[in-house]
Amino acid sequence: MKKIKAIIVDDERPARIELKFLLKFHEDIEVIGESDNVNGAVELIQNKKPDLVFLDIQLAGQSGFDLLEKIAITFKVIFVTAFDEYAIKAFEVNATDYLLKPVDPARLESAIKRVFEQNIQSKCNKLGYHDSLYVKLSNKTAKFIKLSSVVAITSVGNYTKLLANDNKTYIILKTMKQWENELPNEYFIRIHRTTIVNIEFIQKIEKYTDIHQKIFILNSNQSFDVSRSCASRLKCIGK
Repeated sequence: MKKIKAIIVDDERPARIELKFLLKFHEDIEVIGESDNVNGAVELIQNKKPDLVFLDIQLAGQSGFDLLEKIAITFKVIFVTAFDEYAIKAFEVNATDYLLKPVDPARLESAIKRVFEQNIQSKCNKLGYHDSLYVKLSNKTAKFIKLSSVVAITSVGNYTKLLANDNKTYIILKTMKQWENELPNEYFIRIHRTTIVNIEFIQKIEKYTDIHQKIFILNSNQSFDVSRSCASRLKCIGK
């Protein structure tokens, strides 16, 4: 089985040493780097491209959540912290697990097992960019459309709406989280809690204020707001 490349982000050196020691008992995990601050971690992630990040909450005046807002999340996250009050927020950013210090070896083993299970599930569910999607037009009719023709996906209650490059729309019973897990992330990026866009159809990005950006779509008058928490992901396109 291919090893999972991991980095450790924690501003306490003894905590990093302890976690690296525990990880030595997991031959399927390779620690390829560590950082004690947000900016250093961003650079490390961009250069090393890890599969997994062990992330502390409090990082020398910043937080692990600040880190996740500054970079495209193409890796699994396991929070390792002394504070239990951030657990709900951690799972809101799709963390794989949340471990409390001092780390219990059994809990660490369980978290790593979950990473492998998610990787297997993700590979099984992942769509190819040129795959076709089955969409229902009515109770009696349906059609196939190419995923590469999908311009954007927006949430509509418990459903999602697909906008195709011919300006037609399709309603599908699937959540935004499901789409995030299935879509090829080299083409599709989440720019808002309610919006995923295909970067091949982005005409331009306009910044109005530090917290207000908007994406405009090619050959269309369609535009979408970019949330503050997702804005940093746009800077990572093409890196």
